[in-house]
Amino acid sequence: MLNLSVVLEDSAHRFPNKDAFIFMDTHLTFQQVNAAANQVANGLRSKGIQQGDKVALSCLNLPYFPIIYYGILKAGAVVVPLSVLLKKDEIAYHLNDSDAKAYFCFVGTDQLPMGEMGYAGFQEAPDCEHFFMITPKPTDPSPITGIPTLGMLMANQLPSFEMAFTSAEDTAVIIYTSGTTGRPKGAELTHSNLLLNANLSRDLLAQGSNDVSLIVLPLFHIFAMTVLLNAGVYDGITAILLPRFDAEAVFALMQKHQVTVFAGVPTMYWGLLNYTEDKFDYKKIAETLRICVSGGASLPVQVLKDFEARFDVPIIEGYGMSEGSPVVTFNHIKVGRKAGSIGTPVWGVEVKIVDENDQEVPVGEKGELLYRGHNVMKGYYKKPEANATSLRGGWMHSGDVAVKDEEGYFFIVDRTKDMVIRGGLNVYPREVEEVIMNHEAVSLVAVIGVPHEEFGEEIKAFVVLKDGASISEEDLISWTKEHIAAYKYPRQIEFIDALPMSATGKILKKELRTQ
Repeated sequence: MLNLSVVLEDSAHRFPNKDAFIFMDTHLTFQQVNAAANQVANGLRSKGIQQGDKVALSCLNLPYFPIIYYGILKAGAVVVPLSVLLKKDEIAYHLNDSDAKAYFCFVGTDQLPMGEMGYAGFQEAPDCEHFFMITPKPTDPSPITGIPTLGMLMANQLPSFEMAFTSAEDTAVIIYTSGTTGRPKGAELTHSNLLLNANLSRDLLAQGSNDVSLIVLPLFHIFAMTVLLNAGVYDGITAILLPRFDAEAVFALMQKHQVTVFAGVPTMYWGLLNYTEDKFDYKKIAETLRICVSGGASLPVQVLKDFEARFDVPIIEGYGMSEGSPVVTFNHIKVGRKAGSIGTPVWGVEVKIVDENDQEVPVGEKGELLYRGHNVMKGYYKKPEANATSLRGGWMHSGDVAVKDEEGYFFIVDRTKDMVIRGGLNVYPREVEEVIMNHEAVSLVAVIGVPHEEFGEEIKAFVVLKDGASISEEDLISWTKEHIAAYKYPRQIEFIDALPMSATGKILKKELRTQ
């Protein structure tokens, strides 16, 4: 038997009265979270949810997320976390594709009416039998008449529950990929996938029960779910929840709660660097902050250097993907790191770089990154053809272009689908972005390929300038031309105020291409 919810059960016994989650003025101990999760599990059983049934969850970074998440797992059901930004048709697709039997959805805010959107999507999923509205307070009624709430489901339920007898290879979570090519696919992650990945994340961060983490990465995303939620609960770490990234709010919470662990995507570190208000004791924040982690996308080396120079705290980069539970490689603290590298494989995972025929390439040559080990998903839910392609030969094919150096460190070059082919020559946008980021006027950049009659594709850069900085398109093109090969520099530059980003802070190049 193995059930991922054991991480909460265990910490509730070891640290019953310690704060597990803090959100604004709400403090919940591990014992309280465990009891509430047990009530959710009992409530689901009372509604006929059986072991193996799929239960969807749309929720911001609020204490309700871990309560429902572990409650679903305790009942032996499968968690299907959904992005809070999905629209009605997308929600309906996810509920239908995952065969969800129940759906928990937070009511939302004026700017983000999740509840209305979620219920509309639920109505187009005929096999989803139950909808539960998550309201700000358990006693609050649903804004939609006649719709049961989470508070109603938990009312009069026992705070104890006998954890479902699940096996290590049973599916615990179905997490949907971003769907940058085609419709999203649900990666089936097992209890052992997630537990082992949480365990190695604890070791990679060298964390202990005295740490305090700040969770601003969305909990519905695999990065936060494993590295912060499951790994943190495993160690009895107090987590500060923040529903939406805001540099000022992050610094305020770091200072107030003496945060020691922070994880974010590159755009978050860029946002923190560009916040220059003199409102906080940054020296004190830096003294407390022990480690920062970056993932989700490649961190520009210049951002890493600038952040570390300002705060004197290391940013450790790793690499992962939903299909890998997610951590695949990491810059191990105990071994050493290389700036710009994604590190070396984590314990129990093998990584190699191959050509288009799946043959391993020599050190220093570019190819697709493949991996295998305990972290690899069971497969995409109900997608045998996709599984045959992605998992061929027993290796997960990442779709990422990478290179390995003589010391065994891996470097991501780009996504295969992001690669630009200009006049028959391969151009990797990240390489161009790293060069442009070195210009003193540039704050952020994204490079894509655009159609061109003669060369097939031409290189275009979307550039966000630093406050008060100015430079012409011609001058920036000329400067870049001096620092990179002639076939790689952008012939087109467009200055914009902000780059489009996903809920997790990833730059949406798909939207830039659409433009």
